Amino acid sequence: MPELPEVEALRLGLLNHLIGRKIETIQVFKPKLVYSNSNKRIECSYKKNEFETELKDQVFKSIKRRAKNLIFEFESGKIMLVHLKMTGQMVYQDSNVTTLGGHPIQLSENKLPNKHSHIIFDLDKGQLFYNDTRMFGYVLYFPSMQEFEKRDHFKGLGLEPMSEEFTLDYFKAGLKKKNKSIKSVFLEQSVVVGLGNIYCDETCFLAKVRPDRLCKSLNDDEIENLYHYAKLVIDHAIKEGGSSVANYLLADGSKGNYAFFHNVYQKSGQPCKTCKKPLSKIQHAQRSTVFCESCQK
Repeated sequence: MPELPEVEALRLGLLNHLIGRKIETIQVFKPKLVYSNSNKRIECSYKKNEFETELKDQVFKSIKRRAKNLIFEFESGKIMLVHLKMTGQMVYQDSNVTTLGGHPIQLSENKLPNKHSHIIFDLDKGQLFYNDTRMFGYVLYFPSMQEFEKRDHFKGLGLEPMSEEFTLDYFKAGLKKKNKSIKSVFLEQSVVVGLGNIYCDETCFLAKVRPDRLCKSLNDDEIENLYHYAKLVIDHAIKEGGSSVANYLLADGSKGNYAFFHNVYQKSGQPCKTCKKPLSKIQHAQRSTVFCESCQK
């Protein structure tokens, strides 16, 4: 699944092609993708017709991001929310260029639309495709920002690590309320968003704290280190376009460069960059977790 830096890179890439473009027609081939964000989704003809009808003739005004969600705003005030989940992909194509963002689907590089193209937007210039091999993602319509906020879609999410509201005092108070490990709290996104598996392990390594430590065991210096490096890692990863360690591409079809800066992620058994001892790997919070037993306490 792409993490915050990868989704931010995709947002920036799509801005170059979609702002000012008008949707002329929409075809939804898998109605469950526009039904809801729950794990149990149905193929509802009403939601399909609403999506196709209400977004027709809409002009893209802006693209924002909240955690791993893309929020498309139209000049009319209507909203479209997109979450790629694990295998979603967005592709913009016109007569001169094809740009892909998200999970790489080889078929999409040669043929559009294809069997994975579940939503197609015909624009006044080019087409926008939502492709998804496993169909875990969703593309939702809201009549207004007020209605979108009323649905409280982001309930339970913490703050963005680069936001002004994300202060050390906020972070410290949030961690001290949790009777869980650092990694569990980062992954659940309830205190801070964007620190998924990759950036959690990297943050903990730089802060010299084991990711399986309980939050209540941390002293103030350790919390401050985690706070500092969480911001540093996310900022650096965004600037490098993300990690692209597996199957995530940027909107121009390139891969992010942050993987070149990984200290521990997917490096179990390799020498620690600090002490040269082999890095350890455990299964924690249902994820493979790599750390240095010597440097991280």
